[in-house]
Amino acid sequence: MTTPTPPAANPAQAHWLSLTDLGRIYGISAVHCGRLLSEAGLRQGNGAPSPSALRQGLAYQHHPQSPNPSAVWNAQGCCPLLQQQGLRPMAEHHLVGQWADLLVALVQGSPAISTSAEEMASDLPQELVQPVNLELQQRGCSFQVGARTPSRHAQPKRRASACRRARSSRSRS
Repeated sequence: MTTPTPPAANPAQAHWLSLTDLGRIYGISAVHCGRLLSEAGLRQGNGAPSPSALRQGLAYQHHPQSPNPSAVWNAQGCCPLLQQQGLRPMAEHHLVGQWADLLVALVQGSPAISTSAEEMASDLPQELVQPVNLELQQRGCSFQVGARTPSRHAQPKRRASACRRARSSRSRS
């Protein structure tokens, strides 16, 4: 019997991960990750990838006839499915926390800070607006980042460093 090969669709670009490594992206255990993949129909009761997962190129089984078949999972295909189940990558959690820390500090104010929460929030990536707003609410901060829509007549953004330079040059005159 021949061993199946990984899916042909962009095999060089596929990022194959164990359940442990896939779970680490989201801060969950391999067991929890496996359970979620099972709920999505990608894993069988014995832990092996489902025929559907193999057909779709979402999993690759190294030795399917072995008593302990090992499988790896296509991160590009499985991550969106895990995110549809409510998971968020740990890197995003850290980034959301950092933005919330910064905005809370700006709202509280400090003489050493020369920019406002509103100015800084204009640099927040659109995909983080909702999670940062939720984090701010959970922290009891009344500030909320407004949803932005691109404007054809938008003014160029001034960076905080440019504001500081303008203010310091005015004070020298």
